[in-house]
Amino acid sequence: MDTTYFGRQFGLMVFIDNSTKAVLHYKIVSHETNTAYKQGIDHIKSLGVDIQSITCDGRRGLNKLFPNIPCQMCQFHQLQIVTRYLTRRPKTIASIELRRLSLTVTQHDKSGFTERLDSWYITHEAYLNERSINVETGKTWYTHRRLRSAYRSLRTNSDWLFTYREYEHLNMPNTTNALEGLFSELKRQLHSHHGLNEQRKLRFIKDFLLSK
Repeated sequence: MDTTYFGRQFGLMVFIDNSTKAVLHYKIVSHETNTAYKQGIDHIKSLGVDIQSITCDGRRGLNKLFPNIPCQMCQFHQLQIVTRYLTRRPKTIASIELRRLSLTVTQHDKSGFTERLDSWYITHEAYLNERSINVETGKTWYTHRRLRSAYRSLRTNSDWLFTYREYEHLNMPNTTNALEGLFSELKRQLHSHHGLNEQRKLRFIKDFLLSK
């Protein structure tokens, strides 16, 4: 399940079946929220669908809404988060090594990855904890805040970055790439119908999803 946006007009939240790629449910939203995802899952359950697992973008608190369903955070979204904080070409040794480690996330299980993340932290702990100070006010702050945010993201999300390895029998996808492909196809087709007003655009989206 994931959400894509059409400018500032609206967002499209979609739930698909991993095996058949069939659209199970969709909803037009103004904002992506955990509540909307919960409502979507509840609706799918009400149709008699047995939900064995969920792969999503990793919104904070989302996995806690489904304590009885194995949840996998999209590993591609995690890489995007790290890149947002560190850029694609970080300059410092600590940042370069952390980004390099993040790129290996698909190669490890949770224990293997966290072991390497622990090793990175031990090596760069002093640098990570460096503080700057305003000599006039005495106020201090962490000097490398973006690096800390990237590290904290990997540390926190490691709890559900590797769920698919713990439930291999469910054949869980480790990314939402199937949905990204659907979104890309939809937007390509919409682009060829440039000029539709919002009502016609919504109708086009509905017909597109129903055809899947």
